[in-house]
Amino acid sequence: MPLRVEPSGGACGARVTGLDLSKPLDAETVAAVRAAWLQHHVLAFPDQAMTDDDLERFTCYFGGFGDDPFFAPIPGRQHIAAIRREADEQSPLFAENWHADWSFQARPPAGTCLLAIDIPPHGGDTLFANQHLAWESLTTDQQSRYADLIAIHSARLPYAPDGTYGAKDKGRSMDIRPSEAALATQIHPLVPAHPETGRRGFYSTLGYIVGIEGMAQDAAITLLMELQAWQGDERFVFAQKWEPGMLVMWDNRSVLHRATGGYEGYRRELHRTTIAAWNGV
Repeated sequence: MPLRVEPSGGACGARVTGLDLSKPLDAETVAAVRAAWLQHHVLAFPDQAMTDDDLERFTCYFGGFGDDPFFAPIPGRQHIAAIRREADEQSPLFAENWHADWSFQARPPAGTCLLAIDIPPHGGDTLFANQHLAWESLTTDQQSRYADLIAIHSARLPYAPDGTYGAKDKGRSMDIRPSEAALATQIHPLVPAHPETGRRGFYSTLGYIVGIEGMAQDAAITLLMELQAWQGDERFVFAQKWEPGMLVMWDNRSVLHRATGGYEGYRRELHRTTIAAWNGV
């Protein structure tokens, strides 16, 4: 069965069939998947029977492993973390705010992979917001306001010891490791050109972005709050529904994402890898 890419019909996303990801892929197939990834930003591969070895092999096709701070890996692995919520868990939902993974790093990951391990019968969609569309839908005057801004990124709000997932966060099944390292800052253009396609789009959002270089903090937060509402506008959003055995990969340079609930009383677990920053090779 040949590879088939079916666009979602939404702001981003496509369903890819015709591949068995439990087996190695040849270079031509990897190139075709990469082209689809760059075009659609989010790819879902249903009906896979993948092991953690298979997940790691697939990740390495697209750039190797990114650095994953603040998550402990699952036993026996260095590069796989469990995104897990037990059926009786009462802690706030993990990652329910818009973000781009690890945007506070000097070389943030190009992408993320999630492999379905335990999927509830309903709820738990992952939402994706196309940041190229968010940028291109602005007027020329609006674009001129944001085009040259430099954003200040930090993990301090979620992952510092006094952050959302710090000492006050109780009863969570995920193995999150907050630390003082989260207080560091890193700058990136607010609207960079994608390193592979050249297409501009907003990168990350309020939360991991904690300020704007050269702008008073009150003014920066006001601007970022306005932008956050725009970046997550429903016109730019696609809801990925999960299925048992599904692998989803997305381009952190093109989309924001966030978790949703709606599966109270059911266990949910996905295994996660990050794809290292693209090095042009």
